[in-house]
Amino acid sequence: MIRKGRALEVPSDFKISVLASGSSGNCLYVETGKKKLLVDAGLSGKKITSLLAEIDRKPEDLDAILVTHEHRDHIHGVGVLARKYKLDIYANEKTWQAMDPLIGNVSFEQKNIFNMGQVMTLGDLDIESFGVSHDAADPQFYQFHKDNKSFVVLTDTGYCSDRVRGIIKNANGYLMESNHDPGMLRMGSYPWSTKQRILSDKGHLSNEDGALVATDVIGDKTKRIYLGHLSRENNLKEIASMTMTDALIKHDVDVYKQVRVMDTDPDKACDLFVI
Repeated sequence: MIRKGRALEVPSDFKISVLASGSSGNCLYVETGKKKLLVDAGLSGKKITSLLAEIDRKPEDLDAILVTHEHRDHIHGVGVLARKYKLDIYANEKTWQAMDPLIGNVSFEQKNIFNMGQVMTLGDLDIESFGVSHDAADPQFYQFHKDNKSFVVLTDTGYCSDRVRGIIKNANGYLMESNHDPGMLRMGSYPWSTKQRILSDKGHLSNEDGALVATDVIGDKTKRIYLGHLSRENNLKEIASMTMTDALIKHDVDVYKQVRVMDTDPDKACDLFVI
């Protein structure tokens, strides 16, 4: 019997989990029917393996690691995971130059160049790279595209340019930096030079900065905003969440039915989200 009417919608196999996010270590898991990837591996291989287990996934099934920049909280486990599980590593040329001495021996065949401003296809996933403003060699972040759906990773940037805002508009989901509360940072124990670095155009987005970017780029496709890279010393989940939620409400966004604001954690994986 032939069924008339609309075709049955096939559930999406495009899923993500923020395995860890924070100043102590960052790692995002992205999967489709054909590929399983990490964006950064800023914790030990053992810790990342345990975080993957929290979402019922195994490192043996990974295909590759995409690196955003060479800071320790993004590359700590890159070398050990790549060696143990024969994973491809993708980064741009300047990031490779800065990262290579820090991750130990990795075979030439596993080293891949993915330069800024390019779109690379891995299996059934199109990955777009874009540059950000941060105190690293050549930092870049990524937007993942599949079946007219997309997910954006944007942390570790002192500001978000109009060009980047245009690239990342109306994604289905975002991992958006909410690094610090400016008041907590200014009153905190960090040396003044460190505070200046964080607050600079090559530092990190504050809660307010991240919220302003989010309200500018979200669209009718957007379902979730994950708050990323929170500072342990200069932020609280409650403050970050309230700042983002208040900004969305002021822009007439329904934070219950339209766009959900999601916490992340430096030590606990978020549930898999179907894009």
